[in-house]
Amino acid sequence: MEALSELKRPWKLATLAMGITLLIVGRFYYQAPDWDVPISLIMALVAYATASWSMHVMVERQWKNWPSMLVVTWFAVDGCYWLYWRWQDPVALEMMREANAPASLSLYWMCGLVWYFHGNAREYFGFVQTQWCRLRGIAK
Repeated sequence: MEALSELKRPWKLATLAMGITLLIVGRFYYQAPDWDVPISLIMALVAYATASWSMHVMVERQWKNWPSMLVVTWFAVDGCYWLYWRWQDPVALEMMREANAPASLSLYWMCGLVWYFHGNAREYFGFVQTQWCRLRGIAK
């Protein structure tokens, strides 16, 4: 169960906590009718569980997993949002769903990139430094 051990990495849990904090703060800063704490938690946790896997499927061209990846991505970006707001406040759903999808998809892929790396924090930052130096043409 390599995937489960990746979800338990302290640096990944710390970034999840930071993201959830930003979502909760944003809920009180921006007065969007569809932005509340429960949906912030739901969508953040679903993204945490699935975004890295979805990114691996795309980057590694795991063609047989694409249909599943598309369903999982849809559920993380729109499906759980639709279920929650359909039950909570259908008017808010109707009003905000179209605006939510592109923002949520962008955040989902950003999270997938952050959580893509399999390894501890030291290995991750070493990898990022190596790639940064390579991009800039600097020998490490």
